[in-house]
Amino acid sequence: MSIKSNKIRVAIAQISSVSGNIEANMQKHLDYIKRARKEKADVLLFPELSLCGSHVNQTAYKTCITYSHPYFQELTQATGDMASIVGFAEEGAAAQFYNSSIILQQDLEPFIHRKMNLCTYGYWEEAKYFAQGRYLESFKLSSPFKGAILICADMWNPALVHLATLHGATVIFSPAASGEDAVSSEFSNPDNWELTLRFYAMMYGMPVVMANLVGRDGDLNFWGGSCVVDPFGKIQEQLGREEEGMLVTDLDYSHVRKARFELPTVRDSNYSLIQREMQRIAVDLGIPVGLREEDNHYGRKK
Repeated sequence: MSIKSNKIRVAIAQISSVSGNIEANMQKHLDYIKRARKEKADVLLFPELSLCGSHVNQTAYKTCITYSHPYFQELTQATGDMASIVGFAEEGAAAQFYNSSIILQQDLEPFIHRKMNLCTYGYWEEAKYFAQGRYLESFKLSSPFKGAILICADMWNPALVHLATLHGATVIFSPAASGEDAVSSEFSNPDNWELTLRFYAMMYGMPVVMANLVGRDGDLNFWGGSCVVDPFGKIQEQLGREEEGMLVTDLDYSHVRKARFELPTVRDSNYSLIQREMQRIAVDLGIPVGLREEDNHYGRKK
């Protein structure tokens, strides 16, 4: 990206997706990419599984595509030097299927995050249909910002958010497919999502960008409410809960610096203690500890 300051402009596409109809969803993606480029956005975030729809379940394998699919070539060409984060059902090596988000940007290798904390509670049964992502990486947006993607329920695992900050993330992108009653009638997804996002932003002194689906798909009503939370835990911008739309706002790295100086959670995370204790737990539980098998190369020239 060609950014001339410590600010980046982020856009959120709060959309409804038709499950199983990638062609229809593709056109909507292209429309929002065009709108975001007119707004001179540096990054555009789509919701979880935005390209294929969230209600895939037992037909997931029919909807899964590889990251080299021509759809992504078309989206990459449209996005140009803006980065677009698109949700899709991914077919990986050895016919393994993942709930993934991919960053597309012209002339750069794509970056893929595979959902790690699969929902198998309430309405959801993701672990029956998708393989679990195994690696958490951060990626360089532009100096000095560094991002990480945590898909929906990934944000509900505090360890993953903590790991993202240890990887150097200074902004979290969270694509979501959150339905109002997906957990239970007593559990308010809209209220608790806001609480969670504000807590992490404040605790780690970094903006959090969340894009949620909106409208009805299958048995779920997706409540929207996509938002950007600033590094002090305050909602900076937010979309409504009923309609599609786009949000555009600027993130200022000076606010991250100030927040992390005043509340140095990342500085005081005591990495050596965490590393030692995790290794000790692994030994006690008989869990093998190995090296990662692959690297993401986002930011390198094709």
